[in-house]
Amino acid sequence: MSFPDFYGRMKRVLLHSAFWLIYLLQDTVLEFVWVGPALKNIPENVQFWMAFKAAIAAWIPKLVFTYFILYVTIPEFVKGSRKLFWTVLQATGAIVVTIIGYRLVFVYCINPVIYGGMLTARPVFHLLSILLAVMDIGFVCGVAFTLKLLRIQLTVREREKNLVREKLEAELKFLRHQTNPHFLFNTLNNIYALARKRSEHTAEVVMRLSKLLRFMLYESKSDLITVADELKILDDYIELEKMRYDRLTIHFQRDIDDSSRKIAPLLLLPFVENAFKHGASESRFDSFIRIRVQLQKGLLTFKIENTKENHTYEEIRDNIGLRNVRRQLELMYREYDLQLQNDPQVFSVKLYINLTSYAQV
Repeated sequence: MSFPDFYGRMKRVLLHSAFWLIYLLQDTVLEFVWVGPALKNIPENVQFWMAFKAAIAAWIPKLVFTYFILYVTIPEFVKGSRKLFWTVLQATGAIVVTIIGYRLVFVYCINPVIYGGMLTARPVFHLLSILLAVMDIGFVCGVAFTLKLLRIQLTVREREKNLVREKLEAELKFLRHQTNPHFLFNTLNNIYALARKRSEHTAEVVMRLSKLLRFMLYESKSDLITVADELKILDDYIELEKMRYDRLTIHFQRDIDDSSRKIAPLLLLPFVENAFKHGASESRFDSFIRIRVQLQKGLLTFKIENTKENHTYEEIRDNIGLRNVRRQLELMYREYDLQLQNDPQVFSVKLYINLTSYAQV
C-alpha cells in the first residue's frame, strides 16, 4: 500500500471515528435527560454513566444499518447493478431488521441489564417505541448520508477544478511553445537577410540568437521570472534587430522601483517583435520605435509605439504573437488592460498589469 493510500484510509477512519464519537456524546446527553426523571435516588454521575452505556448498546444496530445503506445499498444503485424496486426492497428489509434488533436491545439489554428494570417495560413491537426507533435510526443515518453526499460533492468539485487547472496549464504551455517557433521564424528571416548581404554582423546575430534560445529553452519554463530578466531579453532582441536597420531610432525608457518583481516569462517580447516586423521592416524612410516600461509598487505599465507607412486607419487584426499574449493575460492575471491603437502614422500598444494579481493556473 502506497503512502497516499494509507494516509487517505487513516484520514477516513479518523473522520468516521470523530463523527460517531460526537454522535454518542449527543445521544448520551439526550438519554440522560430523557431517562433521568425515572431514575430517582441515583447520583447524576451514575445516571450519566448508565446513559452512556445505553447509548453504546443502542448504537450497534444503528451503526450496522448506516454502513449497510452507505456502502452496499447506495453504491449498488448508483452502479446500476440493481433496479430501483430491488433497492427500495433491500432498504426496507434492512430498516425492518434494524428496528427489530434495536427493540430487542432495549427490551432485553438496556432496561433489564443497564437500568436494572427501573424503566417501564414495553413489548418489542410497542407502536410508540417503534416510531421512536424509526426516528432515532433515521436521524443518524440521514446525517451520515448527508455528510457522505457533501463529501462526494466536494470531491467531484475538486476533481473538476483539477481538470480545469490541467486544461489551462496545457493551454498555457501550448501558447508559450507556439510563441517560441514564431519568434525563431522571424529571427531566422533576419539572419537570412544578413547572410544574403554577406553582412559582417551575421556571426554576432547567430550568437545572440543562441543566447535567446537558451533562455527560452530553460528559463522560460518557469511560471515566473524577474522583471530584470524579462527586460534583458528585450535588450538582447533589440540589439539583434538593430543590426538590420540603418534609419531606425530606438528609445527604451525604464522607470523600475523593484526589478526583482516577478512576471510571466516572454510576455512583453511579442509586442517588440510586432513593432519591428510591421514597423521598421515595412518602412522605406526614417522610422522609430519608442518603448517605455514603468513599474511602481507592483503595477507595470508597458507602452510601445512604432511608425507605419500605410497612413490609414485599419482594423486591428491580431497576429499569432498578439493573440497568444491576449490569451496568456487572461489565464495568468486577474487585473490587466491591453489597448491597441492604429493611427495613420503610428501603431501603439499600452499594457497595464497588476503583477500582484497573478493567478496561478
